[in-house]
Amino acid sequence: MVIVQTRPKRKLTGSCYHSYRRKKSYEKGRLPAMTKLGEKKVKTIRIIGGNEKSYLMSTDTINVFDPKTKKHTAVKIKSITENTANRNFVRRNVMTKGTVVDTEKGKVKITSRPGQDPILNGVFVA
Repeated sequence: MVIVQTRPKRKLTGSCYHSYRRKKSYEKGRLPAMTKLGEKKVKTIRIIGGNEKSYLMSTDTINVFDPKTKKHTAVKIKSITENTANRNFVRRNVMTKGTVVDTEKGKVKITSRPGQDPILNGVFVA
């Protein structure tokens, strides 16, 4: 069955809304990407208008911004230490925006959205 991003079929009281039209293809949704720690894999899908959207399935490097030197460097990720979105994501090695990862140069907080972009950016945590 298709994931649709429309209003629910039921009201807050539990009664049904009367349907006035069918599902439309532009209302389709997708399952979350669940970007994991591992060898880099990017998935590309077709979206409305024949355009393409890419997102990360897994990666093992992160582009880190150092505020002291004002430079970006690519650093290898060792492990995931904290995830504010869901504490079980740490055990499953799932990365989302706001996840704190342990790298070769220290702890880094992810600032990009890996489920929306094919790149992983972060900034050092003091």
